[in-house]
Amino acid sequence: MQRITEPELMNNEAQALAYAQANFDEPHDMFIQEFKAAFPEMDVSGHILDLGCGSADISIRFAQSFPDCVIDGLDGANRMLEHGKLAIQKAQLDDRIHLILGSLPGTSLPRDHYEVVMSNSLLHHLHEPEVLWQSIKQFGISGSRVFVMDLMRPESEKVARKLVDLYSMDEPQILKDDFYHSLCAAFLPEEIQSQLEPAGLSHFRIKLVSDRHVIVFGIL
Repeated sequence: MQRITEPELMNNEAQALAYAQANFDEPHDMFIQEFKAAFPEMDVSGHILDLGCGSADISIRFAQSFPDCVIDGLDGANRMLEHGKLAIQKAQLDDRIHLILGSLPGTSLPRDHYEVVMSNSLLHHLHEPEVLWQSIKQFGISGSRVFVMDLMRPESEKVARKLVDLYSMDEPQILKDDFYHSLCAAFLPEEIQSQLEPAGLSHFRIKLVSDRHVIVFGIL
């Protein structure tokens, strides 16, 4: 199946509310566990950058798992960030998670570099995927850990529909539609590899971690 792009921003209030209320325990817990497995030797502390943080669920789980870090979360969708701020307040993490409205490339951040640069489900939204890899290089330094998780495009639209039915059967229709479109917009592992090479990141590892997720990780 050829890639079918989708809008880069999810700034519709119905979308933002649906995502804020959805249960992402399984994939987002997997994000944390796979990060730990990717960098088992790392004492996670210092400043973390979460690119495409959305409603901040990953940022919150990361902060709870690693209490010695401070997180800046960046997203271009103001409505997503509004729900994220409420979730952060509820989790009593206002002092450790700071959300920033801005889009890549060209946004300014409070820090020049971060010890960890991470991203969940941003890559498939980008019409120009090299923006993510160049931003990672921009905001990391030598020794920074990089961890990216995203969806993986299935072999056909029929398989995409089956995945939607399997994993979002009880979710609102807007989430089902978004999940389907995201699957169709996602990249194959070999396509991600072809993105890493010109970015000078070909040493990063690519690993399939489910029937619909791929992770990319390495050290700058």
